[in-house]
Amino acid sequence: MSIKVTIGKSKSNPVITVYVGNKRHRYWSGKAIGNQLKAIENPELLKTAFELKILEGWSPQELKKKTIKFPATVLQALQNGVNIKRSQGCSDRFIKDCRRLVDLWQRFEKDYRIKGLNLDQLKPVHIKSFLNRPNWGVKTQRTVKSTLSPLLKEYRPDLMKGIQLKRPSSKLHKSYQNIPEILEEIKAFDYNLYLCCLFTYGCLLRPHREIRELKWGDFSSDLKHIHLSGSRNKSGRNRIVPVPEFIRVLLKPTQKDHNIFSGTTQPYNADYFKTVWGRFKKTSKLLEDGQTLYSFRHSGAIDIFKRTGSIVKLKQAMGHSSINVSLTYLRG
Repeated sequence: MSIKVTIGKSKSNPVITVYVGNKRHRYWSGKAIGNQLKAIENPELLKTAFELKILEGWSPQELKKKTIKFPATVLQALQNGVNIKRSQGCSDRFIKDCRRLVDLWQRFEKDYRIKGLNLDQLKPVHIKSFLNRPNWGVKTQRTVKSTLSPLLKEYRPDLMKGIQLKRPSSKLHKSYQNIPEILEEIKAFDYNLYLCCLFTYGCLLRPHREIRELKWGDFSSDLKHIHLSGSRNKSGRNRIVPVPEFIRVLLKPTQKDHNIFSGTTQPYNADYFKTVWGRFKKTSKLLEDGQTLYSFRHSGAIDIFKRTGSIVKLKQAMGHSSINVSLTYLRG
């Protein structure tokens, strides 16, 4: 039987897909073949590792669904679901979210006095009550639902279809009129945050992943360009981003595999800049309502449009797939 290995996509992230005949097996990491590499880090290298392992005689293992004991309670179903997703090689971040969801469900059952709720008694009204918490926004509700759904799909595949949630309203990030002043205030507070804001404004990169994960090896030898693979930016396409002179003069490269902020081979955690910005926001005397870390990207987009008068050039600079997306940055 023929075996084929490809690189696919799952929620804009790369995933290794192994086809055995007509059956598809997806892997977010190399755990199944004894490799710690993640698909999001280097999909081409991980694909090669799978191909070599197949040549050695390895083949994907079928999930033995018949051996899974049908759980009596919802909590047992969620816990089993976490184990299934872990065995499938899902990302560490997703597994962490799943474990958090199990804790939230335990708290929900306790608060509503339905502890030990049987799986066959679970109804859409329970799910709606779980999601409609007063301290959860629409975006959080949708995120929790997208984590809950695959955990219950094994046992109650039709349960989530009747759960409709509101769409989150689009957020307008107010642009900055005093770029030099606000940057000086940020520089005095935290240099890493200052550098992140410069990249957001001058290179139009997104702070929480594209900038946070930057390594010195992503830069050209003269520091004039950043090379980002499709697996490391939202568009999913390879990008070459110019670096302005006012940023280049601040850069002091070290080893190519080192992150430019942490100084090690590993970047800071996913919430790093969100946390630092939250602390800065509490001390700032210049920030206005509606101004965020992303506002630097909006301000940079507006400046490009003012200089060029071309929405097409703005679209290219921002790496957007559609002009309509670029237009949203000019709403203000």
